[in-house]
Amino acid sequence: MRPRLSFSILLALLLISASLASCKDKNQRKFNLPVQELVITTKSGDVSVKAELAVKAEERNYGFMNRTDIPDGTGMLFVFEKDRMLTFWMKNTPHPLSIAYIDSSGIIADILDMTPFSEASVPSSRHVRYALEVPQGWFKANGISTGDTVQWKGNDSAKHELRTLPVRGEVES
Repeated sequence: MRPRLSFSILLALLLISASLASCKDKNQRKFNLPVQELVITTKSGDVSVKAELAVKAEERNYGFMNRTDIPDGTGMLFVFEKDRMLTFWMKNTPHPLSIAYIDSSGIIADILDMTPFSEASVPSSRHVRYALEVPQGWFKANGISTGDTVQWKGNDSAKHELRTLPVRGEVES
């Protein structure tokens, strides 16, 4: 009788473990993106944000989808090959975000708020090269506005133009 009971308990534990393993973590990252410190120069001084770099088309298309927690001071920089009109949406994105559209010179052209799960287009007002998504309200809370400049911080602690940002592989169009 004991071996049968032990086997039943072991089988139950294995089934529970398999069931838990198959549950998808709603905050799981699909891609392991590199992180780069960006520095935004405002009228009041510099503000830093640690941004994941979405360079490939599949990375940009997925973005922050299914992420439930995006801490303040972090974000995602979407890097495009050339300047163009950009349009983003919030499909499958539960966390409220703000987006800054940034031109090839690193100047913020637009800052817009986006609604979780919305499939409504959120377009840039002009041709831009980058988009930076952060938790909603982060730009405002840090005094960041249109006309401010975004640069990246190198290992030498110096600020560099955004267009010189080293990205792995090629930027896909």
